[in-house]
Amino acid sequence: MHPALSVILLTTLIGVGQGLFLALYTGQVYSLAHLLEPQDSQSFYAVGSALSLVFLVAGLIASFFHLGHPERAWRSIARWRTSWLSREVIILPVVMLLVFLYGVVHYLEWTRPLFTVAGALPVDATLIIGALATLATFALFICTGMIYASIRFLQEWHCALTVINFTLLGGASGFMLAAAFSAFIGVHLVGFYGTWAVILTVTAMLTRGASLLRNYRLRPKSTMQSAIGVRHTTIRQIAQGAMGGSFNTREFFHHRPAGTIAMARLAFIVLVFPAPVLLLGAAWGLSSGVLPILAFLIQYIGLLIERWYFFVDARHPQNLYYQSIA
Repeated sequence: MHPALSVILLTTLIGVGQGLFLALYTGQVYSLAHLLEPQDSQSFYAVGSALSLVFLVAGLIASFFHLGHPERAWRSIARWRTSWLSREVIILPVVMLLVFLYGVVHYLEWTRPLFTVAGALPVDATLIIGALATLATFALFICTGMIYASIRFLQEWHCALTVINFTLLGGASGFMLAAAFSAFIGVHLVGFYGTWAVILTVTAMLTRGASLLRNYRLRPKSTMQSAIGVRHTTIRQIAQGAMGGSFNTREFFHHRPAGTIAMARLAFIVLVFPAPVLLLGAAWGLSSGVLPILAFLIQYIGLLIERWYFFVDARHPQNLYYQSIA
């Protein structure tokens, strides 16, 4: 498939935003359970929510560059009963609204308990809004992943690992950003968020590795015969009926040599998984506030390459015919 930059940015940016919010809310829950020291509502949760919202909005803006008629984007919600894309378009603004409310309530410090559960757990507005936003965030991960996993004729995508990898990679990058954010503002949560970032990164490495191995073993179900509807045993393509390119040759094939694809695969494996983990380990050993930020930047660059490879790796059956221009 042709890797559109706008879609690459959309899926990686909103993944970071979703993961960062989950990290913030996880930290709040841990502090309520007295496993972490509580953080300031304005300087930590409100600012962190604003940063999460920046990534979500940036991803939304990037998506418009992939539309032929952006003014008609609102029509994409019409097929919500059957289309995962429509569901994503609906749930993304919901996530953005809930993250915004979560940050505003923290900023205004409306954290007085509304009621207490079991006489020990005080529940305030931020905890309720955060729980709703968490559910919406996971729903958005599922919708985004299912846009690709639901396409049956693209064997490389039609797998539960697609949704799992979108979720884990988004979560890993979000917790990595939370560690970088904590280091930047001087909060002693780099170890907490860094530990979770490493756990999620290692888990994502296992599941992404499983998908790479699965895709390597795939054998195409389509043939030249099935692609053009001719049952003859021997078919030799001379031309596709046009001497130049077409929509089919531009949008459903990447036109990149095998060497470039192999280099991209190696690059994202190194940049997404071992490199940021090693940098976080070095940050812990050296008590560095810069290395966690560098770890996030390197991992995000790796995620851009990973998402590019994700699209390139999918072999559209139509390329059996349209891949050859003449």
